[in-house]
Amino acid sequence: MHSILLVDDEPEILAAWRLILERDGYEVGCASNGAEAMARTAAHIPDLIITDWMMPIMDGAELCRRLRALPGFAHVPIVVHTAVPPLECDVKNWDLCVRKPVGAERFLAMVAQLCKRTH
Repeated sequence: MHSILLVDDEPEILAAWRLILERDGYEVGCASNGAEAMARTAAHIPDLIITDWMMPIMDGAELCRRLRALPGFAHVPIVVHTAVPPLECDVKNWDLCVRKPVGAERFLAMVAQLCKRTH
């Protein structure tokens, strides 16, 4: 079973995607900001990380930067799932950027493809 860490400051988004992913057979952990996500990844390295870009405490840009600096995360795909995409000039420390809203079918297909890469 693949494990996914969802990071978003909107509880409704976390709850909806968690339900969809768990129904599709994924093990799902959630964090409401980048600092919480870093704490969760210290105990368990997920197969995939899906993060919002704009969040309080630690945003998606800083989370991606910190994760990519850790040796254990070089192989872990990171998806930025956001309403406001990063600027072209931003350092790209993620694998894919998907604009909100995205349909469940497309989202699940993307997750399946990225999880295949990790195993």
